[in-house]
Amino acid sequence: MSALAKASGALKSVDYEVFGRVQGVCFRMYTEQEAKKLGVVGWVKNTSQGTVTGQVQGPEEKVNEMKSWLSKVGSPSSRIDKTNFSNEKEISKLDFSDFNTRY
Repeated sequence: MSALAKASGALKSVDYEVFGRVQGVCFRMYTEQEAKKLGVVGWVKNTSQGTVTGQVQGPEEKVNEMKSWLSKVGSPSSRIDKTNFSNEKEISKLDFSDFNTRY
């Protein structure tokens, strides 16, 4: 990405999947709280495989902060073994107006 794009506050989108003890530990609630605190949009949900998946969109710097949180912090009772990120790309506009939990 060019320095100009960074300076103008480029928007970024990334999909994620978090592995470990991430269900039954309020992971989605804490993820939603963290996203709203950072001002990013998207969604989070549990999968039938025992992981948590979702998408985050927003200013590149804030998306990177959320990626770090999803990789290292999580909810207080969670244990994150690994987090996979995919479809990371620059976007021209946000696809969501807020961050929410999907079921």
